[in-house]
Amino acid sequence: MHHARHSSPLPGHAFKDSDYRPVMSPFTGEVVGEVGYVDAAAAQRALDAAVEAQETVASEYPAFRRAEILQRTADLVHAAAESLALTIAVEGGKPLRDARAEVARVENTVRLAAEEATRIQGSEIPMQGTDAALGRLAFTTREPIGVVMAVSAFNHPLNLIAHQVAPAIAAGCPVLVKPASDTPLSCVRFIELLREAGLPPELAMAVPCANDIAQELVSSDRIAFFSFIGSPRVGWYLRSQLAAGVRCALEHGGAAPAIVDASADLDTTIPLLTKGAFYHAGQVCVSVQRILAEQTCAADLASRLADAAGDLVVGDPTSERTDVGPLIREREVERVHDWVQEAVREGGELLCGGEPLGNGCYAPTVLVNPPADAKVMTEEVFGPVVCVSEWESLDDAIERANDVRWAFQAAVFSRDIDVALRAARRLDATAVMVNDHTAFRVDWMPFGGRGASGLSMGGIAPAIEELTQEKMVVLRSPGL
Repeated sequence: MHHARHSSPLPGHAFKDSDYRPVMSPFTGEVVGEVGYVDAAAAQRALDAAVEAQETVASEYPAFRRAEILQRTADLVHAAAESLALTIAVEGGKPLRDARAEVARVENTVRLAAEEATRIQGSEIPMQGTDAALGRLAFTTREPIGVVMAVSAFNHPLNLIAHQVAPAIAAGCPVLVKPASDTPLSCVRFIELLREAGLPPELAMAVPCANDIAQELVSSDRIAFFSFIGSPRVGWYLRSQLAAGVRCALEHGGAAPAIVDASADLDTTIPLLTKGAFYHAGQVCVSVQRILAEQTCAADLASRLADAAGDLVVGDPTSERTDVGPLIREREVERVHDWVQEAVREGGELLCGGEPLGNGCYAPTVLVNPPADAKVMTEEVFGPVVCVSEWESLDDAIERANDVRWAFQAAVFSRDIDVALRAARRLDATAVMVNDHTAFRVDWMPFGGRGASGLSMGGIAPAIEELTQEKMVVLRSPGL
């Protein structure tokens, strides 16, 4: 792709050369683009424009018009699919095949938002419960909550933006979005496509900026909703900075468990675990991290998983052949390697991988029986590392699966329906996949973490519900 400058034109702001910052490839370290950063004054002007737009969006851009714009945006995403996929690969390091799948998901995400835009509705409230209520009709409507401030993550640099921006547009809320500093190109391009589709600039603005400027926007009492995808440390801190009355949705991550019993079909299980553990080099909030396998099959599972991991092609994310690309930054390679070495020093067995490969890549790694208190077992690795541990009783496996601070998605592999349902019932998770990996997701399903792993649910319809607020109307009439 050619090296280009990108900016998100904001009302009253002209970019200067000094406002542009380079975007680097995590694989080559080369500059792959430049993005215009906004200063504090420009960020406030963007917020001014969004607040002003909120007053007229319902009358000037009713739901059917917003839906039409979103459908046209999806058409533009489809037409630009290969270019968008290449941008994802070069700025974020996601292998091209997976980047293409992400773009297809974005198109679907935007079309889902378009469909839901015209389905926003309230409900009738029964008024027959007491004599005092008679002669009244009560119903609710749903109104846009107000201006949305979104802060996004690097690992799905286009689809995460779509999940934060498209529901806001569908709900009738102006939205400002700060992309991850490592992957802003995809975000800015998505906002450009919305404008090409006819969306007024004030209804969706990319605001690449320094963290302190983003925090000023997040803490403003003029926003109504804060949407965050990223680390729990940053997410919970920013939540503490919200003005009174500002609602929020936080999506963090976890150390996803997958329970495997002896009845599981390893021929189908191993490819699923391999994909779930090493997709995007493990940089996925629901990546398979802790495999808890019944003692009689654990050694076979670990051996076959290591063989599958060793067959993965690691390297250039723009290559058609690549299965696993680089981590987003070199310091993440160093951190992951430190965690793996700690696990091995404390008694874990290294079956494969366990070494940096250069160009920001880390070898897909399988560890067996690392100590329960090792970082690879208690914290989110966010790298191409998976741990296999043995269990004798299902109760023990479930207890160990739940024995972390993080609860997001989990999995159980079994051909015994009783085992599958028992585990599904007792696993601490917002979603349990049966005979599928923990990273499965389609864009219309509710998605989010429990406890430290997040707050509120994502997914198109749940997000739109969060971004609207109910108003009840009670009509008193003798005719009723």
